[in-house]
Amino acid sequence: MRLYFSTLVSCSINEVWERFDQDLFLALNPPFPPVRLLRFDGCRQGDKVHLELGFWPLQQSWVSLITSLQTSTEKIVFVDEGQQLPFFLRSWRHEHRLEQQKDHTIIIDAIEYHAPIRLLEWILWPILWWQFRYRQPVYQRYFNKE
Repeated sequence: MRLYFSTLVSCSINEVWERFDQDLFLALNPPFPPVRLLRFDGCRQGDKVHLELGFWPLQQSWVSLITSLQTSTEKIVFVDEGQQLPFFLRSWRHEHRLEQQKDHTIIIDAIEYHAPIRLLEWILWPILWWQFRYRQPVYQRYFNKE
């Protein structure tokens, strides 16, 4: 299953990249489900992010590894892939793309995921759609110049 979101912000690609950090990561998390950040190394190849999702006794661990980073003056792309995932996911790949457009930047979230069974993929789709749709106004508030 795939999800794709594109958000235009009024900052240069370098300004956006400099602020792709732990503070932004925390701001992007929707109120539900509860997420506890246990580790955030950054967004460069080899970095890890470790989360704890949910409530006790249903807490699930999620560990992602940044598996690639490509940079140029027009585009920055990094990919996080799930290394340890909650029971409801079999695989996770999230490509983050920043693309320079004159004095603006397009932030793209392209997600591909699989669940243990196909029906669960369809059940998860609207939940994940909402969680990533939640990010768009956060990106705009975080990066748009006043």
